Amino acid sequence: MTQSQALSILKTGANVFLTGEPGSGKTYTINEYVAYLRARGIEPAITASTGIAATHIGGMTIHSWSGLGIKTKLDKNDLNKIVSNGHIAKRVRRAKVLIIDEVSMLAPETLSMIDAICREIKQSSEPFGAIQIVLVGDFFQLPPIVKTELESDPQILFSEEPSARFAYDSPAWERSNPVVCYLTEQHRQDDGDFLALLSAIRHNAFANDHLCRIETRRIAPHAAPSGAPKLFSHNADVDRVNDQILAKLSGEPQMFAMSSQGPAPLVAALKKGCLSPETLGLKVGAAVMFTKNDPQEGFVNGTLGTVEKFDKHDGHPVIKTRSGRRIEVEPMDWAMEENGAIRARITQLPLRLAWAITVHKSQGMSLEEAVVDLSAVFEFGQGYVALSRVRRLSGLHLLGWNKRAFQVHPEVAAKDAKFRVESEQAAHRFGNMAGDETTAMQERFVRACGGKTISEVRPSTPTASYVPRTANESGNTRHERRWERTLTLIRSGKTIAAVAAMCGRTEGTILQHLETLRGLGKLSAQDIAHLGRGSEPAIAKIHAAFRELGTDKLSPVFEKLGGAYSYDQLRLARIMLNERFAREIPIPSGFEKVRETNPNAYLSWDKSQDEKLRELFVKGSSFVDLAKTFSRTSGAIKSRLVKLGLLNQ
Repeated sequence: MTQSQALSILKTGANVFLTGEPGSGKTYTINEYVAYLRARGIEPAITASTGIAATHIGGMTIHSWSGLGIKTKLDKNDLNKIVSNGHIAKRVRRAKVLIIDEVSMLAPETLSMIDAICREIKQSSEPFGAIQIVLVGDFFQLPPIVKTELESDPQILFSEEPSARFAYDSPAWERSNPVVCYLTEQHRQDDGDFLALLSAIRHNAFANDHLCRIETRRIAPHAAPSGAPKLFSHNADVDRVNDQILAKLSGEPQMFAMSSQGPAPLVAALKKGCLSPETLGLKVGAAVMFTKNDPQEGFVNGTLGTVEKFDKHDGHPVIKTRSGRRIEVEPMDWAMEENGAIRARITQLPLRLAWAITVHKSQGMSLEEAVVDLSAVFEFGQGYVALSRVRRLSGLHLLGWNKRAFQVHPEVAAKDAKFRVESEQAAHRFGNMAGDETTAMQERFVRACGGKTISEVRPSTPTASYVPRTANESGNTRHERRWERTLTLIRSGKTIAAVAAMCGRTEGTILQHLETLRGLGKLSAQDIAHLGRGSEPAIAKIHAAFRELGTDKLSPVFEKLGGAYSYDQLRLARIMLNERFAREIPIPSGFEKVRETNPNAYLSWDKSQDEKLRELFVKGSSFVDLAKTFSRTSGAIKSRLVKLGLLNQ
């Protein structure tokens, strides 16, 4: 099934299981569906089975969303406590669409408990309380961790693996009867032989000829390419390798600490899922990996590079990527959103040391090359996940493997064959529907969710045709379409927050679009004049700081202004920072009049001015005289004296 077919089925409101091989575009398809819903005023609940997956998609774990937490069993008392929690109940009652990513790592019992919670809160006997349920994942990926009774009860000496281990074994899965959408396109691997090898593992048909190809990629530990990340199955190996190699580099490490905003439990969940560490130590020569996507800047999650230097003004690392591109890396946000609002945020450099990483944390990455050690693989699918991170066979360097390395769960292999058949049947069934019938179903679902139907899709709206994520700027038509859509909405008078909600993007991404449009010469002052309306004094202060420091970097300005303005506010002001924009953006008459009589109004103070103000105030100068001396308003003089501790507020 193609992505456009799957997207069309999702829009009808049918429960869906979206699956496919790594690199088939599952995440992209979901992002397109989320953007479609938000453009119609419907806010989906976006969740995932793990913190890492939740962080990737800007959502929260399904355990947190449902109020289930760490519970492995749900009795009547537990259910009543969850239902009586006003915040959880309001969240579930409001939900029309529930997306659960990485469903392969969700135990069947957990899915059944989520179903029970939704039905109880919604007071509906329908599966999941009649919420559209969208399950996303690939069961060949890592399975859920099974905690047997042996772990919780020391009296039990022996236990067997539960007969029902996967989410599709849950009665809730059967009752919801999801339409299987099995994506069959491939956008990560471009090596035919490697694809055949991965396909053989996936079908449990790994044979001697495949092993011979694997043998050609075996290397001795000392022959491992120095810049390629090493994938291990255990955290201890990863920490050991990264710490040892960093210590061997000369000089003291530059330390970068993560900052956070929001309730402690939500911040903790974001930190747990973030691939960048809370404290990142870097040295010149350190191998690093980007942990977020920013194609405009030239990197995606998994892009490799080396620390070349640290900027002398703001201390940010300058990374030279494998392609030779140099990128000064600035802090980025990981946010948890709910109903279009950001509830928690963490900020850190989108980097981590890349000499080693666990197989688990590599999920979702696309690597040009990797050194892989599969000799300690202990779980079905672990080897498959590690191998499928790499784009082609020539980029794979194997230190070793064990018997389980090239095995997948036999039950999953059998189930996968059924999923493929069901997907083909669904494609045929929906494909035979008349176009008007499909459109009518989609519009009925939008109305049922309380959304607004759009009779005509704007020409600038992106289609569901997949373009692989790449740092290559040439021919990046998908991003160009998104920039154009952003420009159209901004020109219509929408705010950045409104555009972000309509496009299914963060406000930071919309700012990136505006920065790119300005760089391309496609953004006029009048296009964004409304974005600065009401904030002219703040923008003037920020502009003054940029000019005084003689930089276009954000961090020095942020520090100079004492953190009074967010990075997003600084970025917007920077977009407006040039003479043409300063001339063309209309300034309200009141602000202009203040500047006529007080030329320094709204400009930042420097140390010499502070010293002079302190000296004159101590000598007894009046507020009126001080205002004349500094060409500022009396109110500004009083505010500055308060800040200097010379006047009570």
